[in-house]
Amino acid sequence: MLTTSSTVTGKSRVRTNIHGRSYVYSSMPLLLTKIEGKGNGIKTVIPNMSDVARALSRPPTYPTKFFGCELGAQTSFDEKNDRYIVNGAHDATKLRELLDGFIDKFVLCKSCKNPETDLIITKQEEIIRDCKACGERTGVDMRHKLTTFIVKNPPKNPKKSKGTKKAATGDSPPPEAAENDDADGEGDDDELTRRIKAEAAELNTETAITQEDWSADTSPEAVRARTKAVEAAMGGLALGEGDESDEDADSPYSQLSHWVADNRDAGPVELFKKVEELGISKKHKTVQVIGQYLFTENILSEVTKYAPVFIKMVTSEKHQKSLLGGLERVIGLTHPTLISLVPKILMAFYQIDVLEEEIIQQWGTHVSKKYVDRETSKKVRKASEPFLKWLEEADDSEEEEE
Repeated sequence: MLTTSSTVTGKSRVRTNIHGRSYVYSSMPLLLTKIEGKGNGIKTVIPNMSDVARALSRPPTYPTKFFGCELGAQTSFDEKNDRYIVNGAHDATKLRELLDGFIDKFVLCKSCKNPETDLIITKQEEIIRDCKACGERTGVDMRHKLTTFIVKNPPKNPKKSKGTKKAATGDSPPPEAAENDDADGEGDDDELTRRIKAEAAELNTETAITQEDWSADTSPEAVRARTKAVEAAMGGLALGEGDESDEDADSPYSQLSHWVADNRDAGPVELFKKVEELGISKKHKTVQVIGQYLFTENILSEVTKYAPVFIKMVTSEKHQKSLLGGLERVIGLTHPTLISLVPKILMAFYQIDVLEEEIIQQWGTHVSKKYVDRETSKKVRKASEPFLKWLEEADDSEEEEE
């Protein structure tokens, strides 16, 4: 049962009561109001709505819109200037009571009444409260008018942690995943370069052992044959969008594609040196070419081997989409036998923080003919469905594993 907010030294604490025990969670500022205008133009401004909403882990537009729904009043938001307005004159006491109602309906867990919840919108456009305290997922009353606004303006939930990934899959992430938490390209370049060199040095000492486990024939004749097969399978498709000069035989991308196909065993350090030598280390098309020509049937072990290169080079949404384009070509055209491994391939890149959840979901649910023909694109992306489902139900999967 939710009680009204109690004021303590200028702060309000939202309390819940379960079997006679009182629970207090994070203090939030006391909701303030300011009446502006007069006559038909009178309105109530809530100057600290952002602070209040932050304490509730909800967007400030949600409680503001809730006030409007309950009062039958129009609302307006200016998020850039941090202004949240409810039309009409409304005293602070009334809005604080309504805020308690919002907390009860859209924040507190229906099962344990704990406020540590995230809102999740399902494919059926139902709103679920995902409780971090008890693990229960409980729905909200979809008859409330606010639900329509929430579905149209979904919350930005935090990315799942590496711990959740490990628990859900039962696998430990590659060593690179633990060492490279900064995957957005803002880390220390020198440090990353050192990691690449260390990785390469370690791999070079193991070459004699791991070489005989690889099923791909790495002889020059076999490499050239595979390169020709790749080019034939592309059916004249360009390496990617860009200047026409990029598609010439002497373009840096063409040079890189041939170098990668001929030097798959060179290692991550040599690969990155070649990319820098060609002056395209920051171009998003570069990761597409690498993804398209580097990988063989042993792609899962190759992702691990070359993880430092992708961590260093994939620094934006465009880079991620280009990498997915390269993977789409190598899986859909060059090595169709990899179709069944699409979920594991995506997981491998996801665990090292090279591919983000939102980008993968968008890619997996929208067919495109940018890199391959439409039918091939549909086939490859449809194969990602198990991984997309896991992304949505990772918390449930974690409970099942436990």
